Amino acid sequence: MITRVLKHIINSKFFKGKAIIITGPRQVGKTTLLKTIAKEKELPYTIFNCDEANIRNSLKDVSIERLKSMIGKNKVLLIDEAQRVENIGITLKLIVDNFEDVQLLVTGSSTLDLAVGIKESLTGRKFEYHLFPFSLTELIEHHGIINEEQALEKRLLYGSYPDAINHLGEEKELLSNLSNSYLFKDILALGNIRKPVQLEKLVQALALQIGSEISYAELGQIIEADKQTVERYIDLLEQCFVAFRLNAYSKNLRNEIKKSKKIYFYDLGIRNAIIQNFNPLALRTDTGQLFENYIVSEYIKANSNARKHAKYYFWRSFQQQEIDLIEEVNGKLNAIEIKWNENKKAKFPTTFTNNYTIDEKLIINKQNYSSIPSLIIPNEII
Repeated sequence: MITRVLKHIINSKFFKGKAIIITGPRQVGKTTLLKTIAKEKELPYTIFNCDEANIRNSLKDVSIERLKSMIGKNKVLLIDEAQRVENIGITLKLIVDNFEDVQLLVTGSSTLDLAVGIKESLTGRKFEYHLFPFSLTELIEHHGIINEEQALEKRLLYGSYPDAINHLGEEKELLSNLSNSYLFKDILALGNIRKPVQLEKLVQALALQIGSEISYAELGQIIEADKQTVERYIDLLEQCFVAFRLNAYSKNLRNEIKKSKKIYFYDLGIRNAIIQNFNPLALRTDTGQLFENYIVSEYIKANSNARKHAKYYFWRSFQQQEIDLIEEVNGKLNAIEIKWNENKKAKFPTTFTNNYTIDEKLIINKQNYSSIPSLIIPNEII
């Protein structure tokens, strides 16, 4: 089993009087991680799977006495897919406040109802973490750096979901099933979307535009919806951990693009399944876009797993000068250029470097990506 970076930190938070909450997309390994930790504690535990209607009903508006009978003598309680329970925050608060000898574990596949339900109810009563598909650090730790470097093309085509990593030869089928069942069932239900065809068209359009600046108005024309609907759908995709936005970085220089946005996918296997294109890199025209998406998403994974607060942007001027990724950490800026071809020259525009203080400038390509310190979490943090 591939060890998750979060395992150690979650282990250290047991029995401190707070719920441990893990959010992340379906099938990313949230339940497996928490079950593994619970088993290793060698304590009696039980799981409430909120995909089951009877469990959802049991946890809705439940009394303390009812909870006592449900928990019994178990010392660890895992509530899986908690966002499916109405007013789940009140139930979680009751458990934390009244069962001091029980460690509450919670998973959620969206920030939608879960975030609304727990924000106020669990203030000061939770540790919250996000679990992504496998990160570069986790895969190198398991496979070794040479094997992982040799698997780069697979990562760009099939992504890093556990099923795609663990079932070689079956990636296409598994990813297609996951994208269909998750994207066009769960998300539709969670977002109460009345026109699923619009969402499907939007996701496909975004998948074809990774790394490119998007226009809500143009996307609206494609799916026959207004800009507000497009933005709401993209918000939904972000809240369900499918895709994320990068805003343009600007401190009001006159020649900077200020309001533009780019879209990336958290996992390239899902992206490629959406457009049904798993062709090898030699037959593709989007290899550079795939590699750029891969590196940007790995930055987000690495900083989240290391509990390092970072913000990400891209930068472009009206003269078409551009920097692929701007990382802001503790008030410092790092400028990152991402090039698939290591022989392709990259330089940082003086318009940017003369006006901003840059802490670090990096050029990442397919030859050096696995040795970039900011993409690999140090062992002392793990």
